[in-house]
Amino acid sequence: MLAVYLSPVYILLNLYILRWLLRWMNTCSSHFHRKGIKACVIVVYSFLALTLLTGFLLPGGWLGRLMKLIGNYWLGVMLYALLVIAAADLVRMILRKMAYHRFAQKLKLSYVGAVCVIVTAALCIGGAVNARVIRTTDYDVTVDKQADGIQKLKIVLTADLHLGYNTGCHEMEQMVRKINAQKPDLVVIAGDIFDNEYEALDHPKRLISILKGIESKYGVYACYGNHDIEEKILAGFTFGGRHEKKESDPRMDIFLDKAGITLLRDEKILIDNRFYLYGRPDLHRPGRGIEVRKSAKEVTDGMDQEKPIIVLDHEPKELEELSEAGVDLDLSGHTHDGQMFPGNLVTRLMWENSYGYLKKGDMHNIVTSGVGVFGPYMRVGTKAEICVVNVQFQ
Repeated sequence: MLAVYLSPVYILLNLYILRWLLRWMNTCSSHFHRKGIKACVIVVYSFLALTLLTGFLLPGGWLGRLMKLIGNYWLGVMLYALLVIAAADLVRMILRKMAYHRFAQKLKLSYVGAVCVIVTAALCIGGAVNARVIRTTDYDVTVDKQADGIQKLKIVLTADLHLGYNTGCHEMEQMVRKINAQKPDLVVIAGDIFDNEYEALDHPKRLISILKGIESKYGVYACYGNHDIEEKILAGFTFGGRHEKKESDPRMDIFLDKAGITLLRDEKILIDNRFYLYGRPDLHRPGRGIEVRKSAKEVTDGMDQEKPIIVLDHEPKELEELSEAGVDLDLSGHTHDGQMFPGNLVTRLMWENSYGYLKKGDMHNIVTSGVGVFGPYMRVGTKAEICVVNVQFQ
């Protein structure tokens, strides 16, 4: 298991932060020289660093939920503490090597440390606040086909709800309000509705009631993503049978049905005899009853290609193949737009379109950064959003 092999790296990084923290505190006040105070700092820090493992090992219940929530936040704090401290140490080291040695000496650790703590806190608190605000992003696309009498179609695209330890009733109420304010013709959810564990849902019945309140002329449809399966996760790494096929908890499927959300399992639906909607299963975890998902060419086989074809696909992959197969509009999520800087720089290297709009041949591809989060409940340099896709037929 990769998480086991990387655990020494996690320990070393935390020791680096802890050592720096103790050195900084020593320069701030003589009170921090006392062994008792140092021991308290080490104990508190160790507790925070171990919440990831504690939450993973604890059985379900309020204590396990609390540990997982703290552990998720700790990942974000640790990331930015590392980046800020490493940057500060690098600047001081460069100044020492250059002709600014005296200036570097004047940069006392107490002052530098205070700046590092303030910057880290600002990034984490700002990121936590930003993640809780769902924004609306608009796109206008033109499809060169007719849809039997309708000239326009307003689609609201959402994805990556990650219902569980971070996202719950409050966020879903906000999302549903914003969706309904658009008066959509069609609402689609591009996967990762759940966050791997059904038990992580805070109030399933209330969540069902909230999602059932989505108002849409043609209904609400979804496809499953890579997190819509039951499996244990520790700091982003999965555990369980390696060769065993992982599937959704049956309660997840029942949840969607009760919430009035139609799950498309590698299948199409002809809506009002006007346009097609196809829901693709996840590329790597196709889900219950599906061993291998259909190819892009098989997706459009048997369709009347005179009608508009819309595909819902969790991960923005196989764009060239879908375009060549005759798809007009491909809607995706999965990437979170990197969620936390500098993650958004990394995702741009991993996907042809990691966020926003891309035209591939005659096909329009739109990738949303999603509503929820994975891991730390923070967004830095990205936004939580729903996307309003105004489709014009001609």
